Amino acid sequence: MLPSYYEFFNPVKILSGKNALDNLPYELEQLGAKRPIIVTDKGVIKAGLIQVVKSAFDSSGMVIGAIYDDVPPDSSSDVVNQIVAVYRENGCDAIVAVGGGSPIDTAKGVNIVLSENSDDLMKFEGADRLKAPMKPFIVIPTTAGTGSEVTLAAVIKNTAKNVKMAFASHLLFPKIAILDPRMTTTMPPHITAMTGMDALAHSMEAYTCLQKNPLSDAYATAAIKLIAQYLPKAVENGKDMEARMAMANAATMAGAAFSNSMVGMVHSLGHATGAICHIPHGLAMSIFLPFGLEYNLPKTEAMVAELLLPLGGEAEYVKVAAGQRAARTIVLVRKFQQTLFDLCGLPRTLKEAGVPKNKLEEIAKTAINDGTLSFNPEELDLNDALNVLNEAYS
Repeated sequence: MLPSYYEFFNPVKILSGKNALDNLPYELEQLGAKRPIIVTDKGVIKAGLIQVVKSAFDSSGMVIGAIYDDVPPDSSSDVVNQIVAVYRENGCDAIVAVGGGSPIDTAKGVNIVLSENSDDLMKFEGADRLKAPMKPFIVIPTTAGTGSEVTLAAVIKNTAKNVKMAFASHLLFPKIAILDPRMTTTMPPHITAMTGMDALAHSMEAYTCLQKNPLSDAYATAAIKLIAQYLPKAVENGKDMEARMAMANAATMAGAAFSNSMVGMVHSLGHATGAICHIPHGLAMSIFLPFGLEYNLPKTEAMVAELLLPLGGEAEYVKVAAGQRAARTIVLVRKFQQTLFDLCGLPRTLKEAGVPKNKLEEIAKTAINDGTLSFNPEELDLNDALNVLNEAYS
């Protein structure tokens, strides 16, 4: 059934292909840029991926204005200010983010401060606080999970208050996202698995949350189909370029889906577990996904049943009764978890992930105050959250 009203916005130009990165100088030129700053982290440097980016400029005549390669995994407003200073000192005129969620979110923060001509990122915390046109901004993901290359949001720590702050605006969308499988082949198997499950959680929550719509559904189901087919292949053989390309596209489509439909309790529990126990976000998504699907079944059974098809359960969809299809979808998600455990040891439970059981109540209290619950189909109170956490523990 169509919603009575919805909005969908995805203005990011996508370049996707084995050598898509070679078009970077041309795209920068089309945006009117001549001296980009590259924002990245030590992991990307260590993997040798910046050399791939640099090589794209070899015959272009364009100059890289600066490279900032010290973005931490948990970036902050202090890092944003450092990069702003480097940008200004080197006369840069565009931003290229190379990496996963942290470099991309950090680059979005840099763009806010520069474009608003400010010295305080935190003035713009919240939704739709931005007014000025943004600097030219291109994203080159090196993971296949966050979808940050096509989202309107960023999460950056407020150093003074030691809390994470969210920024959201349609102006924060990158101009261009470049999906080049060469940039993801260095991810080890467990990171590949975690980021892929992050994309699966984005897709499945996008399809079942309150703000879903026909366009987000199309992106979400296309992403689920690719993830089901190609994530195990990418984990098993990181040099499989077809699998890497498929996962890069899946993560981007999942990002476009949830950026418009939003996410729910899987993310609220994951955010809280990450904040309290420092569990990687993708791992938390993997653990909580089947429990979130189960919890929401009273409101979403028909939707979850439909996901049996893109998840690879075509034969089962025909064989089982309509009332059993949603349960079979969740069974397939758990089988998928087991496959990843067998391939790379990706934890299936909070206990396997090393979460102390005495932290579950604190996680529950934090989770029920997470903003993503606004879009969850079912209400979730403290006791409910604690029950789900106990189920996910072992």
